[in-house]
Amino acid sequence: MDKKIKYSLIALAALFVAGCANLDYNEASNRDEDWTYNSPINGVKALVYDVYAQMPSEFKDDIYGNGAMLASASDEAEFALSISPIHKYFNGGWTPSYPFSNTWDRSWRAITQIHMYLERIHKIDLSDYEYDPDYQNMVQQFELFPYELRFLRAYFYFELVRAYGDVPLVTTTLTNAQANSLSRTPAKDVFKFIVNELDAVAEYLPVSYNDIPGQEIGRATRGAALALKARVLLYQASPLFNTGNDKSLWKEAAAASKTIIDNASRWGYKLSEYANLWGHETFTNPEFIFVLGTQASNSFEMNNYPVGVENGASGNCPTQSLVDAYEYVSDGKTFAQRHPGDVNVTVEDPYDGLDPRFGLTVVKNGDLWPANTSQQIAIETYQNGFNGSPKYGATPTGYYLKKFVDGTCVTTVNNQTTTRHNWIVMRLAEVYLNYAEAMYNYYGNADDKGEFGMSANEAVNVLRNRPDIGMPEFQGNDGFEERYMRERMVELAFEGHRFWDVRRWKKGPEFFKNVQVADFTLSEGILTLHRSTSSRQWDDKYYLYPIPQSEIQKNGSLTQNPGW
Repeated sequence: MDKKIKYSLIALAALFVAGCANLDYNEASNRDEDWTYNSPINGVKALVYDVYAQMPSEFKDDIYGNGAMLASASDEAEFALSISPIHKYFNGGWTPSYPFSNTWDRSWRAITQIHMYLERIHKIDLSDYEYDPDYQNMVQQFELFPYELRFLRAYFYFELVRAYGDVPLVTTTLTNAQANSLSRTPAKDVFKFIVNELDAVAEYLPVSYNDIPGQEIGRATRGAALALKARVLLYQASPLFNTGNDKSLWKEAAAASKTIIDNASRWGYKLSEYANLWGHETFTNPEFIFVLGTQASNSFEMNNYPVGVENGASGNCPTQSLVDAYEYVSDGKTFAQRHPGDVNVTVEDPYDGLDPRFGLTVVKNGDLWPANTSQQIAIETYQNGFNGSPKYGATPTGYYLKKFVDGTCVTTVNNQTTTRHNWIVMRLAEVYLNYAEAMYNYYGNADDKGEFGMSANEAVNVLRNRPDIGMPEFQGNDGFEERYMRERMVELAFEGHRFWDVRRWKKGPEFFKNVQVADFTLSEGILTLHRSTSSRQWDDKYYLYPIPQSEIQKNGSLTQNPGW
């Protein structure tokens, strides 16, 4: 390695040896350390990619079994199979002894791997490759790794702080004894660390990897760092963490989102059609700021195709609460406002004229689904219908999931087909919504453009004015918060936001305690939508995850979250 490069890496390494430790994971890699650092192409590069691989993706993790998504622990959906652990979030089975510890375990494991790399970066020597024709590209790539890993460390700390609140702030490896004596760092200090890290690395990360060796996707960019910063600041400003409603925190969040909006075109980001957010080739979608791809499979389709479709298991079924949030194109009224009770669907089609995002997200009775020619049928979600109860695993909500499901996939025993699924970590539409929320909470008026030159209403209307959406614009200040929360639910449905949004807003009892579902009956040729309530357990302690009891037992300095 060039001496200047090598010395600069040593200097970088010195910046990181200044903090705390690993908690329950001390062996950052099962690879031999000498091999890892003496064989940088195969060792270090693989170690870095291992850290990336630990970023959560609902298309590959399957934490709750059978493809259950976090949406089914919110009011967006209900998981059809009662055997899934996802139901423990609201049936009383969630405890410190059964804590859904995946976020805790995975985050600390990744953070430890990052620390081991940063502390040993001086051991990397590329001199053996000096005469390789690809040597300069190799050096360029290895110079990026520390900044990418600092981005990832910030990301995993955000995963921890939004789930647990106060967590130990660890910036170097420790022995087990040291790790097991750590106490929790206040969330505001963890937020500050994350934001400072993202500010520090953003300017060194590339805008894209088009001109970087390998042109790889799914790696940290400047836009990803700043979009994560904007999200982190929004959470910090939200009621769960901003208990004193410090308005300046909302201003910081608005400014961070506006930076991305102002630079989006220059950095190559632009809004896409809603239907293009998923599909085999969508990892190149210019709206995506950070996306995690998967290898081609049809497991997501099998998990979410309706019962009655060969190998369909119903999976994550959208609720009537979600359907109620969609508005009509003609007047902006919601489904719930027009149809607060039962609906004679034979006489009136209540779905006609709904927001186009509804038809792209939800499969309703009568839809031809899936779209592949070998399986296409008219879906029957009513009682005794082909895809309805009392069939085992039939939808408990009256609907099936369409968003992210590739309806062209064949799941029959013979001639099955597969497709790629790309998990959206961050996209431009979220940034506009984050900006709108921050602006409204800072200025208190949805029409106030303030110093940033764009009002909360204008930011939301950018999304609603997309050619393939064409919804009535948001106007005025009355009821903005309620309308905004609906808009965010609709736009980001099944992207992993609702579970956390309701928590950071401290709206659990309002949204998660009584969830609306639909039951369809067909009698004497009359199809009727009957509304009912799925009552779920909610306790305010659910705003934060419990610290795993196993960690409390190992480390007496770790205190438990309130109520657990």
